[in-house]
Amino acid sequence: MNLIVNGKALSLEVEPDMPLLWALRDILDIKGPKFGCGAGLCGACTVIIGGEAVRSCQVAAADVTSEVRTIDGLANGDVLHPVQQAWIDEQVAQCGYCQAGQIMNAVALLEANPSPSDADIDEAMAGNLCRCGTYPRIRAAIHRAATQVTGA
Repeated sequence: MNLIVNGKALSLEVEPDMPLLWALRDILDIKGPKFGCGAGLCGACTVIIGGEAVRSCQVAAADVTSEVRTIDGLANGDVLHPVQQAWIDEQVAQCGYCQAGQIMNAVALLEANPSPSDADIDEAMAGNLCRCGTYPRIRAAIHRAATQVTGA
């Protein structure tokens, strides 16, 4: 099968029902999406497919028909994506395990809604779990990134 991941056309041979997460990590060596729960409940494996944040552990690789974006492809060379930079500026990460999924969900949110309210952020990010409880910093980082995206 053929996939476009982070702007690159890639071919791979996998069973059609292999979860995209494992195709990315084990076959394509793209390690940004993390295995958290395997049931689509924690969000550590979140990627963007066709503009939507999705749990890659719950999508069969063969079902992917749009470009897949992972945290590995967000930066433009040495220039971080505004959400990545905001995460650093707001010192969001503690253990960091959930952060790739959190960031990808935040990117999808800001692409759909460049000026989200606190309620919008809380709703959009509700499915991404952070054991360290950095939710206030996550919200602050999303607001910071929104100013970079919109210039407001």
